[in-house]
Amino acid sequence: MAYRRIASLKTTEQFRDYLQGLGLSIEIDDDPLSAAENSPLAQPIKVGDFQVGNRWAVHPMEGWDATRDGKASEETLRRWQHFGESGCKLIWGGEAVAVCPAGRANPNQLYYHPENEKSLSDLLQTLNKAHTDIFGSEALDDFLVGLQLTHSGRFSRPNEKVRLESRVAYHHPILDERVKLSDQQGTTYLTDEDIQELIQQYVDAARAAEKIGYRFVDIKHCHGYLGHEFLSAFSREGNYGGSFENRARFLKEICQAVKAACPNLMLGVRLSLFDFLPFQPESYDEKTGRPGIGQPAPYENGSYPGFGCDRSNPLTMDLTEPIRLLEMMRDELGVVMVNLTAGSPYYNPHIQRPAYFPPSDGYQPPEDPLVGCVRQIEAVARLKKAVPDLPIVGSAYSYFQEYLPHVAQAVVRRGDVDFVGIGRLVLSQWQMPTQILNGEDYRATKKICRTFSDCTTGPRNGLISGCYPLDDYYKSRPEFQELKAIKAGKKPE
Repeated sequence: MAYRRIASLKTTEQFRDYLQGLGLSIEIDDDPLSAAENSPLAQPIKVGDFQVGNRWAVHPMEGWDATRDGKASEETLRRWQHFGESGCKLIWGGEAVAVCPAGRANPNQLYYHPENEKSLSDLLQTLNKAHTDIFGSEALDDFLVGLQLTHSGRFSRPNEKVRLESRVAYHHPILDERVKLSDQQGTTYLTDEDIQELIQQYVDAARAAEKIGYRFVDIKHCHGYLGHEFLSAFSREGNYGGSFENRARFLKEICQAVKAACPNLMLGVRLSLFDFLPFQPESYDEKTGRPGIGQPAPYENGSYPGFGCDRSNPLTMDLTEPIRLLEMMRDELGVVMVNLTAGSPYYNPHIQRPAYFPPSDGYQPPEDPLVGCVRQIEAVARLKKAVPDLPIVGSAYSYFQEYLPHVAQAVVRRGDVDFVGIGRLVLSQWQMPTQILNGEDYRATKKICRTFSDCTTGPRNGLISGCYPLDDYYKSRPEFQELKAIKAGKKPE
């Protein structure tokens, strides 16, 4: 692979020169500033009526380590403790919580049920205690925490980690075959009546979140899951497909119902603002079975059903509808902030979560991962300019590694984004945001995420979530040996 690893770029100038060599004109700052030096990342910001203490956010995770009945495990609680210790003042969802058991992406995902309310409360209390233990008793005054509500749609695996039990908004010309929809037994297509029942499940989960003490809920519309799929339901007939208004109706009706039931609960939306064709490996290594470079799936059937892409050229963004949707969120739906990402980890992960090392079910990156990072930053900047008064969290920052604060500081200073969100990075070095704001050497611990993708490969193969290479808690577990065997193309003994 011709792409340089970030760790090989020893100075900011080397990193800047490498970016320029890739044709990327993104601005970066020379040095990270501490809070005492008035870092842009340390500045407070208003979200709705709440003042958030800084510009760092933790993205929602999708844990594979809850109990089978949807409750938090020791590992789930440990992760939330780290979120509280991170110094981030916005915890966006913390965890992807399915609104019903059937909507889980895996059998060990949290889900809402009245019997699970105590567990969701335990997560919040663990998070808050960790935050106040480090940052003081008044640290919760500017600490904004929400819960992400989701249904996994065509990527639902509620009962077995290897068996899909899809529920789809429409029949997709490529993804139906990817998930073997024709082989699945039972009902896969969601009727309008099913949708009404599902909206009520979102309301029930939101009521519980408000009662427990979460300040907002995220109505998840990203990564190929059900909410995101509705936005591209061009071919669906009836009230939830076809026109833009119909494709946005699922989101609109959930937001309206939640606001009616929980008027004091803030609303956020995590949105895949653009999508591309699904990708697939061009080939597989004959000896190891490892996937080759990713290539777009062939598609010659006319208008592609993608949201935020040019339907006649679905490897090109078209942000017309995403901008329109953000305007609708702000003006009609009462959404107070959005978290922007892209694509899906299931069918085009290189645009969603740029990485040097692919997960086991992925492909080698078809472009330098930095290109994907900058693509998202530039797209978010365009939406921020178009809808300037809606607070926005940006994604795809972890791959910048040592230079994450240099990039993050610059984009916030320019006003291209309001919050810098971190996901897989927080699994390995959850202290990085507070280290940066304290002016400490965040490189010294050598825990910076290198995008090994083990946090994805592990769960894809039925193991629990975590950073196996850099977190000693996971490195010492027997699952680490299983993971190494899987990556080597061997079956564990």
